[in-house]
Amino acid sequence: MVRFPTHPVWAATLPCTLFRMNDWPDGWTDNGGNGDARGYGRGSAGDRPEGARVMRHVQRPAAPPHGGVPPQQPRGYDQGYAEPGYDSGYNTGQVYRGASGGGVPPQGRPPRQPGPAPDWRRRLKIGSIVVLVAVLGTTIGTYFWADSKVRREVDLSKVIERPAEGDCTTYLIVGSDSREGMTAEEKKKLHTGDAAGKRTDSMMILAACGSGNTMVSLPRDSDVEIPSFIGSESGKKFPNQGRRTKLNAAYAEDGPELLVRTVEHNTGLRIDHYAEIGFAGFANIVDALGGVEMNIEKGFKDKKSGADFEAGKQTLDGEQALAFVRTRYAFAESDLARTRNQQKFLSALASQAATPGTILNPFKLYPTLGAGLDTLIVDKEMSLLDLGEMFFAMKGISGGDGTSMNMPTSGSRGGNLVWDKAKVQQLVKQIQNDEKVTVTDK
Repeated sequence: MVRFPTHPVWAATLPCTLFRMNDWPDGWTDNGGNGDARGYGRGSAGDRPEGARVMRHVQRPAAPPHGGVPPQQPRGYDQGYAEPGYDSGYNTGQVYRGASGGGVPPQGRPPRQPGPAPDWRRRLKIGSIVVLVAVLGTTIGTYFWADSKVRREVDLSKVIERPAEGDCTTYLIVGSDSREGMTAEEKKKLHTGDAAGKRTDSMMILAACGSGNTMVSLPRDSDVEIPSFIGSESGKKFPNQGRRTKLNAAYAEDGPELLVRTVEHNTGLRIDHYAEIGFAGFANIVDALGGVEMNIEKGFKDKKSGADFEAGKQTLDGEQALAFVRTRYAFAESDLARTRNQQKFLSALASQAATPGTILNPFKLYPTLGAGLDTLIVDKEMSLLDLGEMFFAMKGISGGDGTSMNMPTSGSRGGNLVWDKAKVQQLVKQIQNDEKVTVTDK
């Protein structure tokens, strides 16, 4: 005879049994008890199963507070064989399915709460800081890289007997025919020739003023007086001998310092900064920008400069741009016509270089700076901010915010152009006092 154990754990693990196992009669076997295979329930000798018994109602304990222990309840009928506070749910037809199934969670385990929503404001703030730091780092790195490339070789402290400072910032911009760093093939391509040394091919004064910017070209054939000066290399003082010559001869004689001294002496206008670029640097900047768009009003050709242009809008590459600004023999007023073309082109160049598309695009900015800074020569006090102001002032002129003109002339002397003294004095006074320029070159 086999007797099942009556331990309470077995009662809890047989959910389909509704009776206490120790109520079953002795002698029950897996054949129904007493050898009757038809026996059901409590071993009744009847042929049919015993009817359903009415169970006592057991009230479920209240859900415990969060993290608390449920109060002890009197044991009901089916609680006698289970752990305290446990309700099998059989009296109500419910079965515990855990917290995720909607039932009562186990003791000591609070319901799982959803995580906090992402703090998008904080994430946006952190992202903005990261981007700002990256931009600042790139900007600072670019500044120091570009600053190290600039050739500060002109010492304006060597210039003597200087005029008083005015209200505007004035630049003397020089285009030289320096062939420094050019190969024989590049010289041939750009029609520069093989002349040794360097001379000024173009000169202009740029005045950056609050009342409007003014660009004044100085014809290289201008008749000027060479004043007393201190030699840039020897340190020796040379007296004023009343010698008159072409303006570009001052540069050829003793370089940028004497050129600045001569311009200041003959105009009465103080020059704050000096900037010079050679043939190669000029052409490379244009190519780095992808060319400069120009509207050429009348076509012209010049074998010496290599110019061959038709009228209309067109984009000039470095070679064509250099030919455009150097051509003089194709025009009746050779020097004056050339200076007008130089002004026009430099304004267009600055307008296309000083744009967000160039400044904010490292793939354009770095090649452009690298192409020009190696051959750009400035004075020792000129910063990159001064250089940027110079370019934006030229850009403003091309946009109509300013005036471009030649130095007013009144005739010639020995083939050299003589300046109109009255107009020059009025022009200089207006620039010094930051007044709107009303003087014309006509």
